[in-house]
Amino acid sequence: MNKTFDYIVVGGGSGGCVVAGRLSEDPSNSVCVLEAGGDGNSAVVNIPTGAVAMLPTRLNNWAFETVPQPGLNGRKGYQPRGRMLGGSSAINAMVYIRGHRHDYDTWASLGNIGWSYDEVLPYFRLSEHNEHINDAWHGQSGPLWVSNLRTGNPFQARYLEAAQQAGFPLTDDFNGAEQEGVGIYQVTQKHGERCSAARAYLLPHMGRRGNLHVQTHAQAQRILFEGTRAVGVEVLIDGQLHTFRARREVVLAAGALQTPQLLMLSGVGPAEELARHGIQPVAHLSGVGQNLQDHPDFIFGYRTRSLDTMGVSVGGGLRMLREFARFRQERRGALTSNFAEGGAFLKTRADLPAPDIQLHFVVALVDDHARKPHLGHGLSCHVCLLRPRSRGTVTLQSHRPADAPLIDPAFLQDPQDLEDMVAGFKMTRRLMQAPALDAWITRDLFTADVHTDDAIRAILRQRTDTVYHPVGTCRMGIDDDAVVDPQLRVRGLQGLRIVDASIMPTLIGGNTNAPTIMIAEKAVDMIRGRTRVQTHVLADDVPVATLSSSRVEEPQHALI
Repeated sequence: MNKTFDYIVVGGGSGGCVVAGRLSEDPSNSVCVLEAGGDGNSAVVNIPTGAVAMLPTRLNNWAFETVPQPGLNGRKGYQPRGRMLGGSSAINAMVYIRGHRHDYDTWASLGNIGWSYDEVLPYFRLSEHNEHINDAWHGQSGPLWVSNLRTGNPFQARYLEAAQQAGFPLTDDFNGAEQEGVGIYQVTQKHGERCSAARAYLLPHMGRRGNLHVQTHAQAQRILFEGTRAVGVEVLIDGQLHTFRARREVVLAAGALQTPQLLMLSGVGPAEELARHGIQPVAHLSGVGQNLQDHPDFIFGYRTRSLDTMGVSVGGGLRMLREFARFRQERRGALTSNFAEGGAFLKTRADLPAPDIQLHFVVALVDDHARKPHLGHGLSCHVCLLRPRSRGTVTLQSHRPADAPLIDPAFLQDPQDLEDMVAGFKMTRRLMQAPALDAWITRDLFTADVHTDDAIRAILRQRTDTVYHPVGTCRMGIDDDAVVDPQLRVRGLQGLRIVDASIMPTLIGGNTNAPTIMIAEKAVDMIRGRTRVQTHVLADDVPVATLSSSRVEEPQHALI
């Protein structure tokens, strides 16, 4: 095979798919994607409810664990990460959330020129094909389909009614003028099927663009340098080492956990960490693997008396047979569910500049990331803290690339995070105990005996874990501890750029897939040295962009 390309993209997740798909639009660019997993194109991926087979298992999933967490009574947390083309966008709940204006304006205030909300909104719009909303905040011609849910589940209406009964505002667009409120999520689906980053940006072009090479089951071992210039990647394929060389750039898109790991394995990172594992240094960058941030999350769980919720029962099994047939015929119904059908962004204090907690209302009983199944049917509701103060790390377990990194999100390390979670717990329980939902609940599984603040703190330490949003381990900035500059170039090196959630200086207030895709769309313009958007600000301070449209061919896919 040809092993020299203009650009090598390490990692076929959300960032990598966008970069490779967009750069290969220009036939003069040769692009190679190196992905450790498979092609991400099967029924278990494309049928939305297939996530329940992947999230709690090693199917298409790295299924990492954290180191023991003192803030969680010494428990190890779970860190699922997608291992296939599409990355975590191929195993996630498909919730389309961008974050709050305040998040991106904070990035810009830290010296990251070009990353304010007004400046990133055009890239969100550039990526998006919103099936239902057509306004200044949304795009209609991008590759990533964003749709309303097609389940028809009556618990969506009951959830909204409960919110009104509990005194919370409603919203029909979490990504519009105002994020705060309770509503039903839009999802990255097209006609009832998952629209991962791979299906949006990469799969339609594989085998059709001669300048695009995608190598799956290829585990990157280290980045190759000549002096301080990245010139290629050493890769393990079928037990054999191969060298792929890049004429222009190596783009790291392995995610917030594995991008810093690969950098350190390649000699780029804190000098003391490299020396501890006997790794020859290329560049001392103290920030590599630091600044890990993730959303700590608690889940309420309830049994219900309704077959409209997911579960294991004879009646539920018969219903799923009917739903299976409906999905084949209409691409509608229960099999199109992302499980987390409803949500909310709420403030625990009125004086906050943005909501500080997020809810995911799930039409199933979830216990320990679905790793502990229960008979019967149920509901769940996640509550996560959007801007935790705690900061963790990713470090090396050894010098061997096959060994998972040591992941320490430092959950609840800062005492204020626990107090904010207590406030979020109380707000969420108030919603779930409103009559419209309480009438359907037969048993509170985890919190029935929790009444005092001390009891809430205890149950939070006992059951809190991630809601799957690690970021920040290769932080963008202009200070000495930053890993990349605002152009996403690794500081002190040449020919090396990072395009994934690891570059986020601070954790955004919401799910991280859409922001990662935005980062990659913006990175493409940085790599090309030209922009596809023009930002204008209207009289009401609503930024709008002139966008280039891009027609995306239908992917070939494996479905029932």
